[in-house]
This record gives sequence, C-alpha cells and structure tokens, in this order.
Amino acid sequence: MFGNTGFGNAGISRRDVLRRASTGFGMTALAALMAEGAVAETGPHFTPKAKNVIFCFMPGGVSHIDTFDPKPKLAELDGKPFDGFYQIGAKNETNRKWVKSPWAFQQYGQSGLWVSELFPEVAKCVDDLTLIRSMISGFPLHPRANLLMHTGKTLGGYPSLGSWVNYGLGSENKNLPGYVLLHGGAVPPGGLENFSNGFLPAAFQATSMQADGKPVVNIVPGDKDPKIQRAKLDTIAQEDKRFLEMTGASDAVESAIQNYEMAYRMQSVVPDVLNLDKETEATKRLYGLDATEKNKRLYGTQCLRARRLIESGVRFVEITCPEVFGGDNGTWDQHSELRKGHEGNAQITDQGVAALLKDLKSRGLLKETLVVWATEFGRTPHAPKPDGRDHHETAFTVWMAGGGLKPGFAYGATDETGMRAVENVTEVYDLHATILHLLGLDHKRLTYRFGGRDMRLTDVHGNLISGILA
Repeated sequence: MFGNTGFGNAGISRRDVLRRASTGFGMTALAALMAEGAVAETGPHFTPKAKNVIFCFMPGGVSHIDTFDPKPKLAELDGKPFDGFYQIGAKNETNRKWVKSPWAFQQYGQSGLWVSELFPEVAKCVDDLTLIRSMISGFPLHPRANLLMHTGKTLGGYPSLGSWVNYGLGSENKNLPGYVLLHGGAVPPGGLENFSNGFLPAAFQATSMQADGKPVVNIVPGDKDPKIQRAKLDTIAQEDKRFLEMTGASDAVESAIQNYEMAYRMQSVVPDVLNLDKETEATKRLYGLDATEKNKRLYGTQCLRARRLIESGVRFVEITCPEVFGGDNGTWDQHSELRKGHEGNAQITDQGVAALLKDLKSRGLLKETLVVWATEFGRTPHAPKPDGRDHHETAFTVWMAGGGLKPGFAYGATDETGMRAVENVTEVYDLHATILHLLGLDHKRLTYRFGGRDMRLTDVHGNLISGILA
C-alpha cells in the first residue's frame, strides 16, 4: 500500500495508481517520440568566412576534359583504341577510342589557370576561382549522382544541402525563405528530392521560383482588402492550433502554419526583390537580359535574381539550367552531338555566371558570398564514336569562388588522360563539409535527431578541404 499520494488521505493500491495515470504514460511516450525530431542547437559554430551560398548546378555531367582540366595527351591518342574496361549496365562495351577535346584551352589572368574556349566570360574571372580538379562521385547514374551532390545520399528522403544550411543558419530576412530554388526548366534527374527537406521540418525545404512567366504562383493577394486576407489567415491559424492541441506536436501542421505566414509576408517583399526594373540598363546587359536567345536571357535573369535575393537576406540560392540540349537526363548529358550540346549550354550559362561573379565583386558581396559551380560527374575521355562522351564518375571538376577561399587556385589533379583523380582526391562529402565550414558550421556538429540517431549531411564521412582555404 502507498502512503499519502496526493489522491486523498486514504492510501490506494498500485493498481489504482496505474489505472489513474495510464493516460499520462501515453503522453510520456508521445513526448519521447516527438523528441526524436528535436531541433539541435543551431547557428554558427565559429566565425564564418561567408554568409550566403549561390549554387549554380549544371545537371547532366559537364565534361571536365573539355572545360577546366586540359589533357594534351588526348591529342596524341585521338582515334587510337581504348583498351581499358568500360561497362554500361551489364554490358562490357568494346570498340571504344580515345577522343581529344574539340575545344582549345588557354591560360588566363595572373593565376594562369587553364579554361577552354567554351567559357570566354568565366575565363575573365579566373583569378577569383578556386578549381577542384580531383572530384569523384562513385555513381555514374544521373539520379543517384545528383542526389549525392545535393543530399549526401544516393536515395531520396534526405535533406538537401540548402535545407541543412537553412536549418543551421536560417534566413537573415524574416519575410523571405532561407532557401530558394531559381528553377530554370525541367527538374534534374532525381526529381524534387534534390531540393527536399527530408526529415527536417518542412519549413526548411526549398521555395521554388520560376524563370519564365510569374516567378511565384499566387503571390498577388486574391483579396483586395488586406484586412479580409488577414482575417482568413487568422481563422486558418486558429483552427490549425486547435488541431495541434488535440493531436500533439505535428511537423506537417506546424510547418503549414509557418508557411502560411511566410507566404503572407512574402507578398509584400518578393515582387520588389524579383522586379528588375530598378536595375540599370548596364547591369541588365551585363547579365545578358538583352540576349535574343530566350534561354540565355532567362538564365541571366535567374543569376541577377540570385544576387538580389542574397542581398535581401536569403541564405541559400540554387540556380538550375533549362533543359535544352540534354533531354531527360540533364542539360549537359551529351552521349552524342558533344560539340552542339556543350557549346549550346555554355552559351546559355557562361555570361550569366560571369556576370554574377563580376557584379558580386563590384558590390563587395563576393567576399561574403560563396558561389559554387558543380555538376554530378564528368565525362569519359574515350567513346565508341568521336562526337560524344559517356558518364565518368572517377574524375570531374567543380569550382567555387568567394569568402574564405584561395582565389586563382587549382587543387588536385587527374592523370594524363583525365581518367582518374590521382592527387588530393576529393569526395562530395568533403565538398559539403567545406561549404558548411565556410559558413561557420562544423559538419560533425550540425545534426538532427531522427530514427534514433543524430543525422548529418555528411553522415560518417567528410574531411575539410583545407588546401583551398585562404
């Protein structure tokens, strides 16, 4: 028998205690389950070198040996049989030959970095670039390699790099989301999972803004009287809160409430941020907004919007390419018509990316902004025919520019044919760890409790690429 238990003066049995407290045990279990999603302490772990990220993603597999990693040896081997092993699916493909680059390379700037004639405008910014020529992926399939570059995993359901940054640092402007996707056209292989919040609260997912037409659907209020709209939102919020009280914590409901409020606040800010009328004609021309080619004009528009968004406090902006030459597997996926595809894609993106670098630098923003130009893997230095290249996961190039990096610097190297990374081999996990580091985040400490363990972007991998840090 228990003594005075607070239920009355008379003692009660253990059975009575269990019966009366049974609902409390249920709530205790619920609280424990909800603790699985407890948000870790966020904010910079140390002084950051950069405040924002603009991620220029080039889906499809840009050929490293035709862009930023010249291989004179291929000119000697051109047309000769490739006697190595190359497997496509279950088939070991034979009758492959070495293929030289159809584009000339030249050294640029005081740094003397090599860039092919595909990128004449980016070449002018070479002294601000930090090239990583020793990237490897491990996955020659577009969906898995895209997901790896975005989420650190090769399957869907995990948070993207942008979501992790948004979770760790948030937006500097309460009226704008922390993570914006400037959509250029079709979704890259791997789908919207590339930009997903995964198991992080839904408030950390990407907010998509289109290149063509209205950037954001329904951004203009449907109610002419703002008081009516506010009253509707308040009513919805009250109902959602009542539902939360009935069911307990729910990420979906809590995120819906936050997203309603964010959408409401965005109505007064987004149209102005994305309105380019206030930009000078010289700035518009710099980005190619006067181009006759539609996709070049739209890509330049997204690059200019990226600058305006990070100026306004958005933490992470990704720009994707339009699907023009590569089809369903990514813009740069040229198994055939290599010259046509790579030249066409370069003409669309080169001016906008270079303008972004120049504009950020002229405004003093490059020193606090990290610009990342990346693809999911490279392309083979050999092929069954001379007008194409296949997927190549054992070597490719990524470049970055901005705060905390050594400018005009090339890190790592591939062998004489560009087949394999052989010096300072760098994995995607290392790239992610370094990006987080430049933002003041320790990739080992940026965690989220899910499924009974502390999850992180780099999982059990990732080393800081200290050789590129200023």
